Amino acid sequence: MGTTPATFNGSSTYAADLQQTITHAVDIASIPLHQLNANVSVLQGQSTEIGYLQNGFVMLQNAIKSLTTGVNGGGLSASVSDDTIATANLNSSAAVSAGTYSLNVIDAGSPTISVSNTGLPTVADPSTTSISTSGTYTLTVNGSTFTVKPSTNSLNALAQALNTSGAGVSATVINLGSPSAPSYTLSLQSTALGNIPIQLNDGTTDLLTTLSTGTPAKYQVNGQPATPISSNSSTVTLAPGLTVNLIQTGQTTITVAEDSSAATSAVSSFVAAYNATVDELATNRGSAGGPLSGQSIVFSLGQTLRDLTSFSGGSGSVTSLADLGLAFDGTGHLSFDQSQFSSVAAAHPADLASYFGTGTGSGFLAAASAIIDGITNSSNGLFQAQQATIQKRITADNQEISDTQDRITTMQNQLTAQMSAADALLSKLQSQVSFMTQLFEAQNAIANGR
Repeated sequence: MGTTPATFNGSSTYAADLQQTITHAVDIASIPLHQLNANVSVLQGQSTEIGYLQNGFVMLQNAIKSLTTGVNGGGLSASVSDDTIATANLNSSAAVSAGTYSLNVIDAGSPTISVSNTGLPTVADPSTTSISTSGTYTLTVNGSTFTVKPSTNSLNALAQALNTSGAGVSATVINLGSPSAPSYTLSLQSTALGNIPIQLNDGTTDLLTTLSTGTPAKYQVNGQPATPISSNSSTVTLAPGLTVNLIQTGQTTITVAEDSSAATSAVSSFVAAYNATVDELATNRGSAGGPLSGQSIVFSLGQTLRDLTSFSGGSGSVTSLADLGLAFDGTGHLSFDQSQFSSVAAAHPADLASYFGTGTGSGFLAAASAIIDGITNSSNGLFQAQQATIQKRITADNQEISDTQDRITTMQNQLTAQMSAADALLSKLQSQVSFMTQLFEAQNAIANGR
């Protein structure tokens, strides 16, 4: 900001000269303001650029956190040689071990199915009528009884009440008639596999007939045991954290092996965040550099990136990022050979885990987290300290600008008052000179006329 000289309105012939005097004095006094305003503009530009760099390092910090999860998130996957026989699922929170499991499904099992008896009232509209007029039913499932009370006297309401009874059955309403002459009936199926008797009584009559008796699932794992394992569920546990869903009779092989896809994705994100930070930092170097060109923080951040990627540790075949397929090109960017990383992860998983660590103690992840935290920490990090210093300088310069403007305003007011007084005196003197001149001229005219 600058100070605009006050307009001086004088009446003497010297008013313009007096105004120029005020303007010249204000211009000279305002020279420090121009420099202070320029300083504030530079500092604000530096603060903005530090904010950009801070965002880049925070993204890098988040990428390291994701890398911690990706590398230590289990790293296993399960594949099935014939997924028409069974499918497999891994529980990432369990201590699953890599290995191969030969699964022999002798019987995939089946539920018991019962349907409403023939001879019951015909139900053409299941939303308004039912197979019984009773308001309360007794459901018996494998010897356990449950009281069922439909919300309305309709077959749809009865099926809904059965499904919410907690009795371990699934009820459906099916049409056994033609489209023009529908005849809806009730079908119940046990949620568990095996011979599970199901009956529904309306208080006087049993309403169901067993359509098919279920069988339990039977299977062997790696040829064991001699007497097949029996299960009332199609989902069975083969090993801690490994469950399979039995689909049909047959043999299949389930392989649990190291899976580096999550780690590969996390490393790719880390490389992308690193390169983005390198690019932003590069805009502040050279003769045409950005707001932070020549500032020590640029060197400090560059050294931080070098420290981050030069970590060495671990053992065996993995002691540096280069061993994992990460290398620098001529522009300072990281490149990532995913095939090399996958090969190392598959062949030397223990060495990979040793190099990265768990994020605490030793290892790349712990070292990287500590390095980045020293930059981004909101209490005592480099960015926080640098921003605090800049804001302090901006505040001081703004205060000096305000004080200088006040001094210039005071000077203006004083000069304007002085020039006004001088102009009034000059105007009075000029008026007197004009009067005396006219008087002398009149006297001369009279004298000459005589």
